[in-house]
Amino acid sequence: MVSRTIKIVSAAVLALAVAGSGFIAVSGKDLFHVATHSVSRSLCAAAFVSQVDPDRMFKDEQLPNMRSIGWAVHYQVDREKREVRTTVLGAFAARAVYREGMGCVLVHDGDPVPELAGFKDAPIPGAFPESGVVEPADPALRQALDLAFAEPDPATRRLTKAVVVLHDGKLIAERYAPGYGPETPIWGHSLSKSITSALIGILVQQGKLRLDQPAPIAAWAAPGDPRHAITIDQLLRMDSGLPFDETDGPVNPMTRMFFLEGDMAGYAVKMPLAHPPGTVWAYSNLGYVLLSRIAMNTAGSDGAVAAERFVRSELFAPLGMRNAVIETDAVGTPVGSSHVYASARDFARFGQLYLDDGVVNGRRILPEGWVDYSHSQTLKTGYGAGFWTNRVSDSKVPVWDAPWGIPQLPKDMFYARGALGQYIIIVPSERLVVVRLGISLDYGTAIGDVAAQIIAALHHPSAPS
Repeated sequence: MVSRTIKIVSAAVLALAVAGSGFIAVSGKDLFHVATHSVSRSLCAAAFVSQVDPDRMFKDEQLPNMRSIGWAVHYQVDREKREVRTTVLGAFAARAVYREGMGCVLVHDGDPVPELAGFKDAPIPGAFPESGVVEPADPALRQALDLAFAEPDPATRRLTKAVVVLHDGKLIAERYAPGYGPETPIWGHSLSKSITSALIGILVQQGKLRLDQPAPIAAWAAPGDPRHAITIDQLLRMDSGLPFDETDGPVNPMTRMFFLEGDMAGYAVKMPLAHPPGTVWAYSNLGYVLLSRIAMNTAGSDGAVAAERFVRSELFAPLGMRNAVIETDAVGTPVGSSHVYASARDFARFGQLYLDDGVVNGRRILPEGWVDYSHSQTLKTGYGAGFWTNRVSDSKVPVWDAPWGIPQLPKDMFYARGALGQYIIIVPSERLVVVRLGISLDYGTAIGDVAAQIIAALHHPSAPS
């Protein structure tokens, strides 16, 4: 998945260089605000959620696509106030503020920071007894990790930050880049959609939602509204009829929702249909923000604090995802399309839940059959219902022109995928979960070859060196 949220800045610079003041006053206003809000939110999370160097994050994540205007972008990390402010040429100001246990939130147009009423949740015990990094005993596994962290092409760096390997539920190998470790929360991007799919599954298991029911959205309730027929299932499968919202344009429905709207679900709910429900697959951040709002409404978790406690108690705590947080928008809706931060071990535990058919420590938290449903085919695509599959090899993802699956891996493999090369790979036939997190601006993560080498090592272990 290409990170179009970062490429917006290079487009903004081009506009600045060639356009007149009239463009900047009208079209450019939104474009530059998207750019500054993207930088503020990213660096706020780096400094205060991941606790890594924000200057390095700016250099690795933002600057490669905005070198021509790096001089014009100014950001300030205020560690006392725990916030980041960004401008372009001193204008288009953006502010992101860190809130303990909740991550960062964008604050628009001088609005006050949303209150948390002293939110402080109980710590979650970790799922792994190991305190240090687990080095692989098998040289072949070490070679697979070497490949994951290799940089064969300086022009398209992989910038792998973490790799974790679980086999039969056991942590057998992991490695981290300097500054990162087993406890470092890393931005999962669209891995978050798989988390949101699981939250819907939990509510189905509790009897509070049905897949075939119309989405409980008041604005769509009128029988004459064409969105009235959209089901929970269609939102999960991205064939709801909502438009493909992650396109190449710097200001598209996705970037507008993420960076210009305080109420993201309120924006998404107004979006008209591009197709009749159930007829066309289209990648949908809009749909997953709506699913997040539906989940919180159904659970009775109104507001950011209640929402975070619901996610922690029903999913993060049972799995031992001790470093995980899902950020919210300004009105308290978790951004279930893209804003989960968690350690690589946390994401691996989430993958293990799906390898174990939705059961953890003898407790079923996902409905029986939910895992198979999650990676069952949608229309003729390689997408399921919150997860990507390895079922399609004769076509590519529309608009992106990217492959649906990972041909080096077994056909039963399914996976969560996020921008900049975030992966949770689940291979039931091998009892294997592989997590890869990083900042790869292109598709060159080598994750397919890495996972294939891991599988080969499990079948043909090397003698200890």
